[in-house]
Amino acid sequence: MGRKRKGRDISGWLVVDKPAGLTSTAVVNKVRWAFDAKKAGHAGTLDPEATGVLAVALGEATKTVPYITDALKAYTFTVRLGQATNTDDAEGEVIARSETRPSDDEIVAALPQFLGDIMQVPPKFSAVKIDGQRAYKLARDGEEIELAARPLWVEELILVDRPDDDHVVLEMTCGKGGYVRSIARDLGAALGCHGHVKCLRRTWSGPFDAGDGISLETLDEMAKSPDLDGYLRPLEEGLADLPQLTCTPEGAAKLRNGNPGMVLASDVEYGEEAWASLDGLAIAVGHYKSGELHPSRVFVR
Repeated sequence: MGRKRKGRDISGWLVVDKPAGLTSTAVVNKVRWAFDAKKAGHAGTLDPEATGVLAVALGEATKTVPYITDALKAYTFTVRLGQATNTDDAEGEVIARSETRPSDDEIVAALPQFLGDIMQVPPKFSAVKIDGQRAYKLARDGEEIELAARPLWVEELILVDRPDDDHVVLEMTCGKGGYVRSIARDLGAALGCHGHVKCLRRTWSGPFDAGDGISLETLDEMAKSPDLDGYLRPLEEGLADLPQLTCTPEGAAKLRNGNPGMVLASDVEYGEEAWASLDGLAIAVGHYKSGELHPSRVFVR
């Protein structure tokens, strides 16, 4: 019999405004410690030097993580033109240089090729697995690796500032699995001048905005305090992109036991994924079929 995990049964989302210099895992561990929570996880890794929204789920909210991971996300980032690095960011070693500097018009003209459904090769220093090992580990060991291109949806990519000839500030909205470092690298290549990410901030992720994020300083100050619970957001916010159905008390009882439960009529399509609530609280996520929700995830409150 496995050891029971210690900590509080507390559920909800905490929006952290992650500072530079920490891994996403380190932030999650700090949040779990501050709340004395049994379980925690995050929705979408940020590179250690990146800042901005890191949405951390506690308890039953961890069951909604996939829906935030799949949601659209927005980034503001600065590209250093004229240099390519082995990590595609400012932490790496410069491996190529160019004196070419594109005009603003040339940059704007190059951006549409990165919009819509594109194929993107992740950076070699990334968490992508190759034969069971992380790409960054193989790269650090000096191994030559080839990463396959992956699909990415880019909804928006715009030029917002040009501080000087060497730097350009962009904003991007994209779907799951996007690497901003790859956008900077590939844009530099398309412009014939090389490029890498100098700084990066995630401004929002699904329903969560950086402006609402708690700082780690505040988290440390309020750790283990009952007042910290006031920063938690309902787990239901992690389901914002799914249709909501209302279930009957009888339907809720069946759903809690993992069985199909009756929900009130709605405009949800047959087979569509949705979530059911009773008195505003999420009971289960599943697929709607003929007046019932067939649960795939059940929340234990």
